[in-house]
Amino acid sequence: MQNVVSITYTPEELAQMDNALATLRGLFTRMVALTPDQRRELFKMGDKSEPFCRQTLSVLTANPQIVPPNLGLAEAQADLSALDALRPRLLQLQQLLERAEDTETALGSDILSVALEGYGLLKVSGKNEALKSAREALSARFAKAPRRAEPVPAV
Repeated sequence: MQNVVSITYTPEELAQMDNALATLRGLFTRMVALTPDQRRELFKMGDKSEPFCRQTLSVLTANPQIVPPNLGLAEAQADLSALDALRPRLLQLQQLLERAEDTETALGSDILSVALEGYGLLKVSGKNEALKSAREALSARFAKAPRRAEPVPAV
């Protein structure tokens, strides 16, 4: 029998999680939520372009005489500071999310493992009428959808 994880949560622990999530939601309200179209259209600062951006901002800051007032250098510098402050927290959030998703996967796998073994027991020992309808209802999980015929190409 598989048992990847065994975990239960007290009502107090769940309340603590809910309170922590509510705190995060409150702190994240100033963050943006982009639409898929916006995400596609925006410039992306990747691993190669980040050093370029940092160096360019540094050179512009050191040479203010060439910077027009409408360039937005101060805002870009503030954005860079916010990015640097956010990244370590984002990493922690990603690690927590990965751990939570792994736990969700392990719990589901443990449940499915027992359910499959139990279903096997029902198939073998559940031949009486009392279990027949339950076994038939459970067998729907394994029913295959009828295959669609491949279209015949026109000649």
